[in-house]
Amino acid sequence: MDNCSVLHMFLTLSIMTGQLEGNLHEIQSSQTSHSSHLRVRRGWIWSQIFVEEEDPTPRKIGQLKSDYDTGDFTIKYILSGEGAGEIFIIDEYTGDIHTVQCLDREQKPFYILQAQAINRRSKQPVEPESEFIIKVQDINDNAPEFINEPYISSIPEMCPTGTSVIQVTATDSDDPTFGNNAKLIYSILQGEPYFSVEPKTGIIVTSLPNMDRESRDLYLVVVQVKDMLGLTGGYSTTTTVTISLTDVNDNGPTFQHNLYTFAISESAPVGTTVGRIMADDGDVGVNAKMIYSLEDLEGSSTFTIQTDADTQEGIVTLAQPLDYESKRRFVIVVEAINENIDTRFLSAYEFRDRTTLKITVTNVDEPPIFTETPYRWKVLENAPVGTTVGSVYARDTDTTNNPIRYSISQYTDTSHMFRIDFRNGTLYVAESLDRETVAWHNLTINAREISDGQLFSSVSVIIMVLDINDNMPTLSQHYQPYVCEDTKAGELIELISATDADDPVDSHHFYFSMVPDKHINPNFTIRDNQDNTAGILARRSSFTRHERRQYYLPVVIRDSGSPVLSGTITLTISVCACQPSGHCPSGGVEAQALALDISMQTVLGLSLCFITLAVLSTIMLAVRKYRTLRLKKLLTHKLETEEFSEKAMSFAIPEIESNKTVSLRPHPRRREHRLCREEVAASIRMSLCHSNLIGPEDEVFQQFIMERLTDADEDLYVPPFDWLHTYAFEGTGSATGSLSSLDSVTFDPCDEGPHFLRLTPWQSGAEDETSF
Repeated sequence: MDNCSVLHMFLTLSIMTGQLEGNLHEIQSSQTSHSSHLRVRRGWIWSQIFVEEEDPTPRKIGQLKSDYDTGDFTIKYILSGEGAGEIFIIDEYTGDIHTVQCLDREQKPFYILQAQAINRRSKQPVEPESEFIIKVQDINDNAPEFINEPYISSIPEMCPTGTSVIQVTATDSDDPTFGNNAKLIYSILQGEPYFSVEPKTGIIVTSLPNMDRESRDLYLVVVQVKDMLGLTGGYSTTTTVTISLTDVNDNGPTFQHNLYTFAISESAPVGTTVGRIMADDGDVGVNAKMIYSLEDLEGSSTFTIQTDADTQEGIVTLAQPLDYESKRRFVIVVEAINENIDTRFLSAYEFRDRTTLKITVTNVDEPPIFTETPYRWKVLENAPVGTTVGSVYARDTDTTNNPIRYSISQYTDTSHMFRIDFRNGTLYVAESLDRETVAWHNLTINAREISDGQLFSSVSVIIMVLDINDNMPTLSQHYQPYVCEDTKAGELIELISATDADDPVDSHHFYFSMVPDKHINPNFTIRDNQDNTAGILARRSSFTRHERRQYYLPVVIRDSGSPVLSGTITLTISVCACQPSGHCPSGGVEAQALALDISMQTVLGLSLCFITLAVLSTIMLAVRKYRTLRLKKLLTHKLETEEFSEKAMSFAIPEIESNKTVSLRPHPRRREHRLCREEVAASIRMSLCHSNLIGPEDEVFQQFIMERLTDADEDLYVPPFDWLHTYAFEGTGSATGSLSSLDSVTFDPCDEGPHFLRLTPWQSGAEDETSF
């Protein structure tokens, strides 16, 4: 039940309720009239009002009237509510209601208005305000419309008649409770005789049984819907339904040929594709999937077959090497069977098919084949020239059996170390071997047929050179030991270790000893630690550099090989005036540090030193420039102020007139001071060896500072210079007193002679021209 039906029932009940109230009112009035003899019940008089939609002509649609109205126009009718005055107007004298606009039921199916009846003279209502409804009556002005488009469906092929496919649905905006305007009926315009539609429900069903997808797999069905039950004057609409047939497994595989022939070379590697075959299957998707198998009539497994997942082809590949001389032809049976079998449509036998495959092997002239690959041999490094290392062998597998010649590939780096007999492939030592130089030799041996084709093949020969004890042990690094002047007897000077180039490196055992001599070394001795290390010990105390700066100590090192080899290495032990911490600022440790390879720590230390020097140089230049500018400003200020000493003025004025200069001390010209190579090297050594080992309390550090102070005091190329403005700026407040002769008790300004000075800055001269 829609909203319009509910509203209609509501209006009916309202009218009935109004009539009931009217009857009750009439009964009450009648009873009252009996009591008052003249009172009679009065009320509104109207009927249900309807207006037809889409009617543009203004017309009367009904009348409202009170039973008090006697026709003398004493009652005034007033209309209010939805659309009053705009859509509906009322004649205030007669109560007639007219429409002035065209109405649309689909936009608003009814209007609720209020009516009043007022006495024109007393201005009092003669009837209570009453509510009524104007209903818009429907006409067939809307065409039906399909919903949920597009319509797409599928059904399996081979389905029976009457199979439901899909339901189409249409709606109509007209009033379904009024006439046949919204009553729909469906029919098929295109798609017969395959499909039909139920007129009232719109359900599409199949009309023919066992439709074949392989013949036609897509149908376009056009469905029409009409309102007014299809009668003349109604509206209609169409839609297209796409119906596809899905595949079922109703076809088996079929080979198009009874025999397939392929050829393959005997030199083809395993995995080579021999050919492709395919059995046709009218089905698609999973129903067309096939499994191929081979049935070799001779019991061979030389070939295999696999199914291509994309094309469903059978790919025949080589599974074992071929030999033309052994077998030249293969006859194989191939069977194809559907992976999925549906016995509702075909028997199990109809889902398979067989064919024959014939494969011919073609002959190829093949290169020689070595019996091993690669060859691995061993030889002692002291093997004499001409020693046999081993032999290679290759054969020609072809029926011609051509003779073979052997050679060493010249692209091998150590090919000159060996030679080969070209007839039988025997390899000999051609030069002396050294395992410590080359421990492994990788040779490439070529075997070539003596024929027109000159076919050849190659094989790798790996020769391992076995070690013999032919290298003397030596120290593991370059030692530069030193002994401090205050070293005590028995104190460890240096810990040394040894190494040997022979194998095995990890199991070497070395023995350390002094050189046999009838006299015992009075200064040092060697203690073998039995762990491939030895300690150098002092035999006495009180070593001094004045006595001797260096000692030479021969050390004998023996290995544990067979035969035993030994070597003698002489250590140079320097005498050093060590610091309290045991550090040697020069000599042994310094030399040792310079002799070592520059490590990352050394590089960082040098970089830090250079950066520090650069920063200090920049600061010194800035300070020097600042001092020069400040002195210039101070001199200018002193010369311009009146507080400048009159004695200095009287002392300088005659000199200005005489324009003579007398130099107290010559002002040196500044020259660029560059460090020589020796100074740079000394600075680097000092920074490298001493920066982390000494402090301000160290004697060497203090000596270094004193030397730098002396250099600064004696340097004539840095300020302060011997200038007049220097003395003037220092003034009488200096603790050293004044150096000027102006304050001298023997100074006589009237004395003749060259006592006066020329002050060139007062005459706009350059600063460097100031002299005494």
